[in-house]
Amino acid sequence: MALHRGGAPQEGKTMEMIEIDGSQGGGQLLRSALSLSLCTGIGFAMQDIRAKRSRPGLMRQHLTAVNAAARISNAQVEGAALGATTLRFVPGIVQAGDYHFAIGSAGSATLVLQTVLPALWQASAPSRVRLEGGTHNPMAPSADFIRSCYLPALARMGVQADLQLHVPGFHPAGGGVLEATVQTCAQLQPLELSVRGPLQALEAQVLVSGLPAAIGQRELDVLAKRFGLDAHPRHVRVVRPALGPGNVASMTVQHDQHVEHFDSHGERGLAAEDVAGRLADTVQAYLEGGACVGEHLSDQLLLPMALAGGGRFTTATLSDHLRSNARLIEKFLPVEFDWQQRGPHWEVWVSA
Repeated sequence: MALHRGGAPQEGKTMEMIEIDGSQGGGQLLRSALSLSLCTGIGFAMQDIRAKRSRPGLMRQHLTAVNAAARISNAQVEGAALGATTLRFVPGIVQAGDYHFAIGSAGSATLVLQTVLPALWQASAPSRVRLEGGTHNPMAPSADFIRSCYLPALARMGVQADLQLHVPGFHPAGGGVLEATVQTCAQLQPLELSVRGPLQALEAQVLVSGLPAAIGQRELDVLAKRFGLDAHPRHVRVVRPALGPGNVASMTVQHDQHVEHFDSHGERGLAAEDVAGRLADTVQAYLEGGACVGEHLSDQLLLPMALAGGGRFTTATLSDHLRSNARLIEKFLPVEFDWQQRGPHWEVWVSA
């Protein structure tokens, strides 16, 4: 599929614009629109951004994503302000470079990265992106998820990208630091993730910041007992110096054809055993379910699959995020998504 690499309208011509109802989704709808605009050169106007959320409009992480997308493409933007509920975005030509974006809060740095990554792999030269903010947020993919699950899936499509976690950042302190490098990718290959193959490995790790290491060991002990894993303290990473309190227990599940990553975040008043137990239940459900792709990755694969012009996967849950994201992508690209329930899971595919 031939795609624009981003481009400002020629003088005297009207820029193609897509109208988007932002009340039909949250920040993800905005981020997807930004990514698609950068990749296609099509501008958009979004109304009622995050209208159904308790705090409508652009928050810091959303504004950082807008500003990042504008910077890498020298875009024309109207409405880029905290709390804004309308936005007009007209992309220019995407430029490779060495970029630095700071959210200024514990807002998710990984979501900002996912916003600009598709455009940067279409750029004419490699890029490096340094981001500051939250790296392990309950409502966003963690840096570990991006590195262990998302980027390996993209690698099967031809994307060469690497992510380094320099400093973990938790809510509410933030202060995390990520650095990503991305190479150019002339043509994405369609991705097939229908069968995950035999189980090859299960790994657990715990990240603890500003809290006793014993909390992490208790979580690890639960996971080790449940899945027969190694409970050695080396699998508990203590952040020093700690920027603020934080805790996340993680498991990576490696099958022959796919790798999934799952996180469970500590909360005030929630026992370590409950944090680990919640994670163990999620992993167990995935192992017993038979579908290849986890719920969170399933939504995130739609955009690169659409850019590739084809692909399919199986997943246990068809989320509202997936449905709304698919319909948005169809506004920008000449593709069509479809899905069908097959036994205990769903099959999702895209075609040009």
